Amino acid sequence: MALASALVSVMIDAVRKTARPMLRDFGEVAQLQVSRKGPGDFVTAADVKAEDTLYELLMKARPGYGFLGEERGLIEGTDKSHLWIVDPIDGTTNFMHAMPHFAITVGLQRTAPDGSSEIVAGVTYNPVMNELFWAEKGKGCYLNDQRIRVAARRDLSESLIATGLPFIGKTGHAQAIKDIHAIGQRVAGIRRLGSSALDFAWVAAGRYDAYYERNLQPWDVAAGILFVTEAGGIVTTIDGEGRPETGGQILATNSDLHPQLLKVLRG
Repeated sequence: MALASALVSVMIDAVRKTARPMLRDFGEVAQLQVSRKGPGDFVTAADVKAEDTLYELLMKARPGYGFLGEERGLIEGTDKSHLWIVDPIDGTTNFMHAMPHFAITVGLQRTAPDGSSEIVAGVTYNPVMNELFWAEKGKGCYLNDQRIRVAARRDLSESLIATGLPFIGKTGHAQAIKDIHAIGQRVAGIRRLGSSALDFAWVAAGRYDAYYERNLQPWDVAAGILFVTEAGGIVTTIDGEGRPETGGQILATNSDLHPQLLKVLRG
């Protein structure tokens, strides 16, 4: 990775090392030990092990940084200006069903003295496909060694859109169906593949023309927001309130499709 900085190299090394035992677990998915933390929301032994590995590797490389993980929650560091934001397996349900569409994702948030913060580096890795997406603020977005850009489509009717759907135990089912009904009449297709981290990455790579979803968490969006913006796209909240980095209702696309999709999603 000749173009990657020392910081991004640390992140890449961490996700690659985390992926090795995960791939072995994926190959034996039927025998994974499973526990429930909520209806339809499974935590596997691989998930917990992956976050443990990421925590150890990232904290060893940058001991003072804070850590926010889907499983551990927030662990404050002595360096209040930096925070790792981690999802060890984004697409856990896919992983549990032996679907090769999941990723390890890590974002780094930097907070300025005035209290403002931004995502300055991100890495998302699909170990089965060996696709590594990475970006650093102001330096572009890459898939493995190739720089990527968002698609340039302007016509909504030719666009392929990604979304997410709430599962059992989550709210927002009616709104999700309403959104699909409104958008589905205007686009070439809608896809729901089950990994928000890869949805963002695929928008950055031009595979999707846009991605929208409601009720996202910070670890769902951290790296992906940087990918899309560094690839020439736009990421905003759907309702225009709050900051995308905190999660919530998110739309990621190019500058031409953005106002068209916002209008549809806002009804």
